[in-house]
Parts: sequence; structure tokens; C-alpha cells
Amino acid sequence: MKRANSRPVRAGSVTIGGGNPIVVQSMCATRTQDIEATTNQARMLHAAGAGLVRIAIDSAKDVEALAEIRARVPEANLVIDLQENYRLVAQVAPHVSKVRYNPGHLYHHEKQKSARDKVAFIAETAARNDIALRIGVNCGSVDPALAEKFEGADEPKLEGVTAMVESALEHCRYLDDLGFTRYVVSMKDSDPRKVIEGNTRFAAIRPDVPLHLGVTEAGMLPDGVLKTRIAFEQLLSRGIGDTIRVSLTLPFAEKWREVEAGNQIIADIEAGRFRSVPVFQDHGLNIISCPSCSRVENEAFIDLALKVKEMSAYAKEFDVTIAVMGCRVNGPGETDDADLGLWCAPNFVNLKRGEEELGAFPYDAVLDRLRVELDAVIARKKSAAAPA
Repeated sequence: MKRANSRPVRAGSVTIGGGNPIVVQSMCATRTQDIEATTNQARMLHAAGAGLVRIAIDSAKDVEALAEIRARVPEANLVIDLQENYRLVAQVAPHVSKVRYNPGHLYHHEKQKSARDKVAFIAETAARNDIALRIGVNCGSVDPALAEKFEGADEPKLEGVTAMVESALEHCRYLDDLGFTRYVVSMKDSDPRKVIEGNTRFAAIRPDVPLHLGVTEAGMLPDGVLKTRIAFEQLLSRGIGDTIRVSLTLPFAEKWREVEAGNQIIADIEAGRFRSVPVFQDHGLNIISCPSCSRVENEAFIDLALKVKEMSAYAKEFDVTIAVMGCRVNGPGETDDADLGLWCAPNFVNLKRGEEELGAFPYDAVLDRLRVELDAVIARKKSAAAPA
């Protein structure tokens, strides 16, 4: 398999890029403060072959739990997923091999401070603690200023790619100017086409930067693996990509399947076994659901996603997208582009029609309302397709 000519970035005992073997990683789905469960999951993912194991941190209590998890699982290369509070990097850095921050979330805190100054704080902390960084851009959570600047810059079905790539390039310049080069970049979306386009563009401009590949909110088996395989086959076969994450909605005890799927995709590409079509065909029902990670605030989200898939099967002939998101971090923004979206809070589910909020519903009641809305969407699509 053709390999990227990117620079090597060390993260604990693994090296990303520089022609080294592709690193497969995954993310704990358990609540970080549940030390026993998260320890067991980190061990499970490491044993399955995850070169990096990611954990979400959102509070001081999460940091306390992280220190204990680190002590219990010294063999795993832990990665922290910073959310809105970038300053937590100072507390987590001593316990991890790598930190991921989302440029689109930096504006949440200390709004009077520039993004560059916040990145400087993150980079200085990373250098002091001898750890790597990931600039993790998501198409659904790009900095609003960049999203507005590049609105309309992309052709239909690739909306948001330019803003995503420009955000990644901007933050590369921040780190380069600071003299910090121990970083990788990811640009993710739930649409494989956007992942392919974004990473292809970026690699042409910055071939030196190692790339972390992933199709975010890929969904459930088997569709989630197919979406991911489409992107990975087309990128890795061109020498684009140095580390991968397969993001699947799975029961917590089965998160190891993400690692298994990633290793299988790599093995197939190396052997010339390609299973995807050249272009992602998105006709018919498309269910987007996020991976069951530690940001999920109620494990009932997983059961709900499975029920949504089962209930909506009758709509498979229609071009309808339903997004089921498990947390407040990605839920609000990344349901906007779906015909119908559900993002799950601890005790209720927010239902949306595009960007329109339809209300909050109990977990055991939202499915009935979703069916009503789905029928209405299908009726509108039928009406639009009917001859004049």
C-alpha cells in the first residue's frame, strides 16, 4: 500500500506518520468518572490492538478520574478529547500521550481572547509535558466565523468542506509559528465524500502533516463500516492517512469492534481487496448516528438509535436523512443538515426538523413523534416529485 510522506509524530509508544504502520485507535464509551468501567474499556481496546485509546474530559472530576485510570492502565497510550474548556489541558497533559482539541470549540470560553492565544497555551503545555496534539476539525462544528466566510464556496453535497480545510490550515499555521510541529490533523464528517474531498485537498497543500482519518457518526453495523470503508479505501490507497478511527454506534461491551473493523479495512487495502463503490451512493434512507463514546450522557441513546433504525425501515426507498446524536457537544450542530435529528440529553431527547427545534421528549415517547415527522417528510418528498 502506498504510504504518505508525512513527518513522524510520536504519541507515547506509537509513531504516527513518517512511513510507520497505520495506527488504529478507538475511544472509551463509558463515563470517565466511572473509573472501573473506563479502566476495563481502556484495557479492552488496548488488548484489541488500539494504538491510542481516547477519553473525553469535561470537568475537574473527569481529570481526577483520568489520573486513576492512567495509573491502572499504564500500558495504553491515552489520548484526551478536550471539549469546550481548553484550559483543562494543563491538568490532563501529565497523564496522557496526546491531546485533541477542536478549533470550532475554542470560542466557547474567554471570548475576548484570540484563538491563536488559546492554541499557544495548549501548545506550550503539550511541549512542557512531551506530548503530541491533534487539530480535530469536524464539518458540523467549524468556527462560526469561518463557516460564514466560506458559505457558498462548495458545490452541492460538499458544503462546508472549504471551511473545514481552511480551519485546519489556519491552526497548522498557528502551531508552526509557535515552533510546535508534533501534531496531526483530522477533518471529519458523516458523509464519506466530504471526508475524501477534505483530506485530499489538505494533503495536496500540507503533505508533511500526518492525517487522522475518520467518518464521524458513521452509524451502526453494517452501514457504519461501509461508509468508513468507502472513505478509507479511497484515501489510504492514495497514500493519504497515517492513523484511523472507525466510529460506530455499539453497545459499550462491543467497542472493540471499532478496532477490529479498522484493522480489517487496512488488511484488505494492503491485499488489494476493495469492497466499496467508486463514489458514495447516498440514495434512500440514510441514518447518521454518533459513536457511543464517553460524551454520551445516557446509554439509552444506543437503544434509541437501534429502535430508530428498525422503526424507519419502511422509509428505505426515500432520500431521507435521520441523525441520532448522543451528546450536547455534537448534537445541536450536527443534526442541522438532517431531515430529522435527535440529540440526546441525560433525561430527554431534543427532536429537530432541519435546524428547527420541535421540542424535548422523553426517551420512551420520542419515537412516536419521530414517526409522525418522518411520514410528513415522506409526504413532502412525494409531493415534490409528483409531475406538475
